[in-house]
Amino acid sequence: MRRWVPTVIATTMALAATPAAVASTGQAASGPARTGQARAAASSTATATVSSTGAFSSTAAASSTAAGKVNCAKVKCIALTFDDGPGRYTSTLLDLLRRHHTKVTFFLVGAQIGKYPSIVRRMAREGHEIGDHTYDHPHLTTLPDGDIRDELTRPRDAIKKLTGRAPDLMRPPYGDTDERVGGIAAELGMAQILWNGTSRDWELRDTAAITRKVLGLAKRDRVVLMHDVWPETVKAMPKILTSLEKKGYHVVPVTALLRGRSLAAGEVYPVGGWN
Repeated sequence: MRRWVPTVIATTMALAATPAAVASTGQAASGPARTGQARAAASSTATATVSSTGAFSSTAAASSTAAGKVNCAKVKCIALTFDDGPGRYTSTLLDLLRRHHTKVTFFLVGAQIGKYPSIVRRMAREGHEIGDHTYDHPHLTTLPDGDIRDELTRPRDAIKKLTGRAPDLMRPPYGDTDERVGGIAAELGMAQILWNGTSRDWELRDTAAITRKVLGLAKRDRVVLMHDVWPETVKAMPKILTSLEKKGYHVVPVTALLRGRSLAAGEVYPVGGWN
């Protein structure tokens, strides 16, 4: 894992006035090195809803509906985000989220999208936020410009084909970004979503430990990194959701933390990301 230092990108300056911005908490980078499981991700700046034809609607009303009309300026919100799917356990997670009337953000890896197209459609249909997590989960900063575009464009196009709307959020694998990556993301119309708390589920691989870790991270407006490709993570979710609810938290998609503000293409959120 490399240590990431936020690049000075002009669009990030607007975040200074946003109450949702949170300082770095020194959490480690996303996910393990390639483990043989393909990874996938996709998203939108407004929480997505889907029409009867399956196409996205990204109006302010859609965001309000998908987020359960939660006003994060008035209540405690936390964003749980899931990388590297869809996978074999994602449908179980979606069942649980539906029972809890909860929306989250999924960052999909392109190599997985074609394996689980019905899951991607279901994510959109049920109002979850979908983001792009590259096609093959590389360190983007090590790639030439053309390869970075390819890594971001292939999942974006696949998501658009399945849902009717291209994602406008992306998450760089390992949180590995710089001004060049940000510029290409901006060119493709996507903001960059990092995190300021990680479950480290890819390392812990233990349901009880993951539960303790996530609940220990709970803080208003925090963006928490998780992975729906690990069965231990999905098994931890019932207790995580129930405990957060008892503590007065509302679990929401990332963009609900912005209180209606839109992210600019290429912008990094949350400010500081991780160290």
